[in-house]
Amino acid sequence: MSSSTAVSAQPSDREQSIASLVTAFTLDPFIRWMFPDPCQYLNYFPEVLKYFAGGAFDNASAYRSEDYFAAALWLPPGVSPDEESLGKVMEEGVAPALQGEVFAVLEKVGMSHPEDEHWYLPAIGVDPMYQGKGYGSALLERGLEVCDHNHLAAYLEATNPLNIPLYHQFGFEVIGKIQAGSSPAITPMFRAAR
Repeated sequence: MSSSTAVSAQPSDREQSIASLVTAFTLDPFIRWMFPDPCQYLNYFPEVLKYFAGGAFDNASAYRSEDYFAAALWLPPGVSPDEESLGKVMEEGVAPALQGEVFAVLEKVGMSHPEDEHWYLPAIGVDPMYQGKGYGSALLERGLEVCDHNHLAAYLEATNPLNIPLYHQFGFEVIGKIQAGSSPAITPMFRAAR
């Protein structure tokens, strides 16, 4: 897959792009810690994506592969997740015994964002059947072209340590570690403006 096959995802692509991401995160250590039960995961994680990263569709900053096997949702500077709606989904979907730890991690995620003006990549993923074929690279290239054109930084949180080497290849640097209680570590990563 070349960068030319990473296309803008239109609002009409929202459902299929989110389904791609749900498939991509099936083995994600942090997300599956939050939603260990398969039914719970399939019911609530699409809603999490909708409120955490869905603003990308409203800001023309959502990208997908032409075949819908991969998607990336970028939030431009000044656009944030819908925290109120996200909180409601978490209260309903996360097991009560785990909610304290989940909300503690999410609070740390919110506080970890850099002060520099930046584009935020809250969700990028590739269907496991198509990983290692250049989809993630193409989507990163597409989003980072916009960052570089505007001379702005980029920021993400890696919820799966297996993805960190790919982000390093694109200039992201580890800037810390986010964890609470029994949660797997999340790795915040920053790419300076170019």
